[in-house]
Amino acid sequence: MQKFSKMAMVGATLAIVALSACAGGDYRPVADTPVRIGPAYTIRGTTYVPAAAPAYDALGYASWYGSESGNRTANGEQFRPGWITAAHTTLPLPTYVEVTALDTGRRIIVRVNDRGPFALGRVIDLSRGAAEELGMKTQGHALVRVRRVDPSEKDRKRLREGKAAGRLAPLSGQELQRLRARLPAKGQ
Repeated sequence: MQKFSKMAMVGATLAIVALSACAGGDYRPVADTPVRIGPAYTIRGTTYVPAAAPAYDALGYASWYGSESGNRTANGEQFRPGWITAAHTTLPLPTYVEVTALDTGRRIIVRVNDRGPFALGRVIDLSRGAAEELGMKTQGHALVRVRRVDPSEKDRKRLREGKAAGRLAPLSGQELQRLRARLPAKGQ
């Protein structure tokens, strides 16, 4: 009887492992390691060169995407539109960035795990969840500041689990004016 129960336990364990593998698809688990910089690549005639960029700080437009639900990200993870993630053309995968809406001063932390956007003037593509969190989902795009950050392990863990990081205070009007002054004048 003891031999049968051990065999049954082993069989049940193997069945559970096999079923869990089927449920997850062929995706990389959500993790912060290894960090991938990757080789240069070309999309529609433009070459992008991924780099470490520890001091990355850029202004431009953010857009959002969400119809790729279930697809694999460039990081090998399953794309989940409701998670607080983003695509960037050159930052290492994964990277954490603070995205600030320049119209409202609202700020969020986002986990970059994909490549894109491949449109002129866009510095980041946010998932639907990130666009909602930033308050820009309705308009579809917004002027933003994207700045590389090193969040707490608690915030990293929340983002790896698909949840939003801790709330950040919005930028002051004075700081927003300073950032907007860095934008090129229209027509330049």
